[in-house]
Amino acid sequence: MTAFLTRALEHIRDDVRALHAYQVHSAAGLLKMDAMENPYRLPESLQQALGERLGRVAINRYPGERSGELAQALARHAGMPAHHGIMLGNGSDELISLLSLAVARPGATVMAPVPGFVMYELSARYLGLNFVGVPLTPQFELDEAAMQAAIETHQPALLYLAYPNNPTANLWDADVIERLVQIAPGLVVIDEAYQPFAARNAMGLLDRYDHVLVMRTMSKFGLAGVRIGYLMGQAEVVHQVDKLRPPYNISVLNAEAGLFALEHADVYDQQAAELRAERERLQAELAQLPGVTAFPSEGNMILTRVPDANAVHAGLKARGVLIKNVSGMHPLLARCVRLTVGTPQENHTMLTALRATLAEQAGSVAL
Repeated sequence: MTAFLTRALEHIRDDVRALHAYQVHSAAGLLKMDAMENPYRLPESLQQALGERLGRVAINRYPGERSGELAQALARHAGMPAHHGIMLGNGSDELISLLSLAVARPGATVMAPVPGFVMYELSARYLGLNFVGVPLTPQFELDEAAMQAAIETHQPALLYLAYPNNPTANLWDADVIERLVQIAPGLVVIDEAYQPFAARNAMGLLDRYDHVLVMRTMSKFGLAGVRIGYLMGQAEVVHQVDKLRPPYNISVLNAEAGLFALEHADVYDQQAAELRAERERLQAELAQLPGVTAFPSEGNMILTRVPDANAVHAGLKARGVLIKNVSGMHPLLARCVRLTVGTPQENHTMLTALRATLAEQAGSVAL
């Protein structure tokens, strides 16, 4: 290490240097079933129509009115109540960062049930905020008494409730959520990233509570590569957070692609319906495997407990399938992997690899 590099690194915060970056593992040459992406592409005719439309976009200009038009189209699509506000982010990750920045006062606390989406904690720690994770029950439900006690003790400026949760994929009790909303002193963000696959949503809370925000993304809708998240809530609250948004954070190409997708929402609705059906079939197949527990899901993923998560992850990867090993994220996730719901063929390939891996492990144990 040169003296110049040493001096440069000395100016980077110690806590940043101690952090581990969010890992995105390479899926080159593998069937990618680790990131809850919609596996379906647009029909060829719509691909061509989208390409022609994007070709006409004035990419020599900064983004303009189309971002605002996309925001209003998303508000209509989501059924956002009248007189509320909406803002766009470069994916939900940017919105989470902006929310942390909005409440970043000395001693402020961000809270979320754990295990949950890791970016809630990371974005808080990036800004030097306290993060309090409240463990779920062993059944991955909200521990209402523990949540209430933590809220009363820590008075969080920002409380995240994912609906459904990632990586557990379940919808928590709506009555418990509302009771927590009623005692929360700060902002409550209901993260509905997986709403296209869920039986319920929390939009009704927006009308009843001015401190509730609902966050969604177009990633699970089918546009993970476009990076569009959106935040809805009481207009003045959204306005204050929106002040922190970088100008032109949504590119003209992304905005146009988002508008195009909403104009063809029926295609994406059909894709989501097919994935919900595949989820049920996949859960039934998993239930037949010895030593495997597939937990209930309202997302496009299934949390699955296996005899040895590390060996299963490695065994599937060796057979060309990439899944997510979440066993080290939290003690409640011991021996757990997370499986993305894919197309019928993808699910068949994954199940075949899983059966072969489990059989290989059983044979090794027997020896």
